[in-house]
Amino acid sequence: MKNRDFYSKKKGYFEGWYFKNQFKDNIISFIPGINIKSDGQKCSFIQIITKNKSYNINYDFKDFSVSEDKLTIKIKDNIFSTKGIILNIRNKDIHIKGRLIYSNITLVKNDIMGPFAYFPFMECVHGVLSLNHIVNGSIYINNEEMKFIDGKGYIEKDSGKSFPKTYLWVQSNDFNIEDTSIMVSIADIPFLGYEFKGCIASVYYNGKEYRLATYNGVKIVSCNEKGLVIKKGKYKLEINIDALSGQKLLAPNGGEMIRTVYENISCSARFKFYKKKELIFDLVSNTTSFEYVNN
Repeated sequence: MKNRDFYSKKKGYFEGWYFKNQFKDNIISFIPGINIKSDGQKCSFIQIITKNKSYNINYDFKDFSVSEDKLTIKIKDNIFSTKGIILNIRNKDIHIKGRLIYSNITLVKNDIMGPFAYFPFMECVHGVLSLNHIVNGSIYINNEEMKFIDGKGYIEKDSGKSFPKTYLWVQSNDFNIEDTSIMVSIADIPFLGYEFKGCIASVYYNGKEYRLATYNGVKIVSCNEKGLVIKKGKYKLEINIDALSGQKLLAPNGGEMIRTVYENISCSARFKFYKKKELIFDLVSNTTSFEYVNN
């Protein structure tokens, strides 16, 4: 597991991973992570998001460890990895126990951040660990079973100091066409004393990934709480969102988990992807994850 020296000198820092699991109407996401305040105080946590509620469970930093490649995270009796998750979470509000097994992990071709991933002064660095994979197993939430049989999964991560002050994030891989996954993030990015609106998007369809990002010339046509339109060369992605109010999550600001954002884990969304005037696909998902934060 990870040498703790990596975190010993960190201040005003956070690191978190996002594991989404979905089968039919069963949807649950877990966010294991750590935050280090500006005075060096450290904490680990697991956030849980369902369609109807969210939870935040804090742990001692000593309960946290991570593998050298950062693909296996352990917080007390809970393990999260690209192979699956083992859960044993208990507090006064919730008890979760179970195991999910992942298979057929779909990787992105190259780092989703492109060259920006190598700039040490970025406020937040984003990564995608699996665009799409198969989920099998069971989770018991307060003794009620949530079963997954060839379900869908998605994994990403974030690290740095703070979430962007304004951002949109949308993700879905539950379509009537197999091996299809879409993820888009648009955010205000502070950079060398200035600020710009950056975009990273991955459209995985028919065995091919289409990357639409600031570093390869994407144009943001529109972006709001109703969806987005982005263009890159001959390709255009339109997403229309029908989202109700989401569940409360804690987000980092200067390494401290003191900011509140809201995520809808199962909203309805329509995705259209064009090559010039040709419609490549027109897909609808009722289990789309969506966050829109406008400062």
